[in-house]
Amino acid sequence: MKLENKLKEIVEKVVRGEIKFHELDTILGNSNEATLVRRLALEKILGISLTNIAFTTIDWVEVVGRNIENPIGAVHIPLGIAGPLKINGEYAKGEFYIPLATSEGALVASVNRGCKAISESGGATVRILNDGMARAPVFRVNSIVDGIELINWVNENFDKLKAEAESTTRHGKLVRIEPFMVGNNVWLRCIYTTGDAMGMNMVTIATDKICKFIEKEFRKAKCVSLSGNMCVDKKPSILNMLHGRGKTVVAEAVIKKDVVEDVLKTKPEHIVEVNVRKNLLGSARAGSISFNAHFANIVAAIFLATGQDAAQIVESSMGYTWAELTEENNLYISVTLPSLEVGTVGGGTRLPTQKEALKILGVYGSGNPPGTNAKKFAEIIAATVLAGELSLLAALAAGHLAEAHKKLGRGLIWKSKR
Repeated sequence: MKLENKLKEIVEKVVRGEIKFHELDTILGNSNEATLVRRLALEKILGISLTNIAFTTIDWVEVVGRNIENPIGAVHIPLGIAGPLKINGEYAKGEFYIPLATSEGALVASVNRGCKAISESGGATVRILNDGMARAPVFRVNSIVDGIELINWVNENFDKLKAEAESTTRHGKLVRIEPFMVGNNVWLRCIYTTGDAMGMNMVTIATDKICKFIEKEFRKAKCVSLSGNMCVDKKPSILNMLHGRGKTVVAEAVIKKDVVEDVLKTKPEHIVEVNVRKNLLGSARAGSISFNAHFANIVAAIFLATGQDAAQIVESSMGYTWAELTEENNLYISVTLPSLEVGTVGGGTRLPTQKEALKILGVYGSGNPPGTNAKKFAEIIAATVLAGELSLLAALAAGHLAEAHKKLGRGLIWKSKR
């Protein structure tokens, strides 16, 4: 009773403005109580009820200061399952069920259909072409002569810079530094492998150590910003498309002609034509730098389900779809994701429901050896993107897209069964 009265008193102080939201965790010494008070105060201030936001399994003591500030509860997103999807990767081998968090009707059903078509045709082959997380600070120098001197100095002292960076992390390894220059501005795009972590925080801390070392040893350079926007983080860019960021992954499958007809309800040549006219020519005419039908749908659904950085859906969903007929008139289809940024440790992966979603995929936590779980995860995502892309192109080729959204996006299929 004493605790209840104490919390009521604090709620009133928050409502009156005597206590700020961000002060509650310190004042109460318990983030679960702070979350409750914050929500109750907000309900009073706004005159609304937040009973659904209140319902969660999250222990706020565990996540405040790591994943969230000023929490009041949690937002719930429907979670569906697609699969099994047969994958023939270097790290992902076998059949997998894919958790997809979305509020878009027809998405899970569409991916599920693509999984069936791929699995019945022998599975998706997946390979990782490149692995490296980037952070690119920008330096100011006095002249282009000094800029070139800085670039040469960095190349000559790479081992020293590597030692500085890796002194901050157990798993991060500096692989290379890519220099860029515009006038008296120099960017040093530092590329790291990051084990099973997505690694953005890891490489930020490591690169900060590099910057301080450069300023100390090369006095002509001043670091203006630890992030100079050539990383490129959470923005679409040609640089990431060409050089990659995170993991560059390719997935392919040959879908048998009879499977295309029986499962996807169209013909291989029709899917090829839709891809050329829609994904390739249509994207080019629109001035896009990404040539696909809906990578973002699948990437976003998996990211939300598994606790990835949602803002990195921007660059992680960029990529290319390719389709052609084989000599046997089967359908060859592939997807290439140049900048897939994912991890199985750190960030939102520690949240309770996201942790369980990663366990569904068999990738939660650190792999043995480190890095193998994140690579396995990347291969699974690429294969799932392939499934989603295949199914949507088939729906467009067959003229079924609108009908599918009528049935599954508006609930008509379930209403008709009642």
